[in-house]
Amino acid sequence: MRKKTTLFFAFLPLAAMAQNFQLHYDFGQGRHYVTTTFEMFKPDDWGNTFFFVDYDFNMDQDHNASLSYMELARCFSLGKTSPFSVQVEYNGGLFAMEGSAYPIQNAFLIGLDYGWHNNNFDRFLNFKVLYKNIVGKHPLSFQLTGVWDLSFYNKRISVCGFADFWWEDNLNFTDAAGKNLDSPVLTRYVFISEPQFWYNITPHLSAGSEIEIAANFSSVYGLKICPTLGMKWNF
Repeated sequence: MRKKTTLFFAFLPLAAMAQNFQLHYDFGQGRHYVTTTFEMFKPDDWGNTFFFVDYDFNMDQDHNASLSYMELARCFSLGKTSPFSVQVEYNGGLFAMEGSAYPIQNAFLIGLDYGWHNNNFDRFLNFKVLYKNIVGKHPLSFQLTGVWDLSFYNKRISVCGFADFWWEDNLNFTDAAGKNLDSPVLTRYVFISEPQFWYNITPHLSAGSEIEIAANFSSVYGLKICPTLGMKWNF
């Protein structure tokens, strides 16, 4: 599971600085485990910094951490009032399974970011066009990313999330139900989106759900949908 639910807007006021901790229980086929996420977003005079760290807890009967994944992004504003910025980003992590550990290949991205917001700063849209270097696999790839964060009913309801589409040759071994394929299937592109729906009980505490929608992701061929139930604490 990966998340990118905070927007990268260099022109947001400093009051937008935020951190949150999320706890999700995944109901997806063959999943049924807990994921935690910590996110931080901080604007400054030159742009902003965003990162998140995910942990999945589905290793052995003790439910130890099996996956650690991080994204770190920095945006440099192209002008105080410009909606454009230059983004640089790093992705990477580690996946453990049956006593062995496997790296999630380092990826480095750079490109252009465009953001829009309404006059009340409670609805944001964001689009990125990025060059992507997946180390040891694809030195010349690309990624298209859309991000949204929308508030309704006096900020009582929040709808946020992201969608990524990128080029990566993947050898897929299972279908969406977790069954082994008769033979591995090679795919060229990956799509993943994680819309989140939150009811904000207080300014700090939220309850809701995330739905991971992925195609040809993490060695799974075709489309797989994994819903969660979650809680979020905004610091």
